[in-house]
Amino acid sequence: MPGFFFSHNNMAELNGKEDCKLAEGKIHKKKQKAFGADLKNYLKCMVPHIESGIKTSNSRNVMLSAEEVIQWSQSLEKLLASQSGQGVFREFLKSEFSEENIEFWLACEDYKKTKSDHLHGKAERIYEEFVQSDAIKQINIDYQMREATAKKAQDPTHTSFDEAQKTVYILMERDSYPRFLKSKAYLNLLNQLQTSTSK
Repeated sequence: MPGFFFSHNNMAELNGKEDCKLAEGKIHKKKQKAFGADLKNYLKCMVPHIESGIKTSNSRNVMLSAEEVIQWSQSLEKLLASQSGQGVFREFLKSEFSEENIEFWLACEDYKKTKSDHLHGKAERIYEEFVQSDAIKQINIDYQMREATAKKAQDPTHTSFDEAQKTVYILMERDSYPRFLKSKAYLNLLNQLQTSTSK
């Protein structure tokens, strides 16, 4: 019977993925006293740019503070205004199989900043990826809005996706966002940051 051969790098990558799965499984099962170490592993898997669940690794080396994480609970707008907030919320949406919503919203935000001569290409990509009826990451909008958005994407302006983006934002705000605030991912992150601040 033929065997499978993996290079050392592939095996390390597979082991890394297994570690993430194990960490995710453990975070739900472990008792309170050991939860800190497991949460750290879980966060490293969950949000690659949050180191040890506290520090974001961008050029300014900004510390993720409990205050910032508390602000995320004030509104979806504040959550999405934070780079780290976007990352944590995106991972939460992945766990609910609805990450296309934030991906579409972010694509629209990027689209609005696009130079006019690049609008057509970007509009086409966004339409194909998120809007058309057989899109890989199809967003949840009704038939009329899908048709209207398709027309606007054919002759694109900076506002072509505004209505669809607003609909997806409201969907996240009413549906996913309240669940995110009650999720273990959010509450554990907040708890860890508050604990480390009080030390």
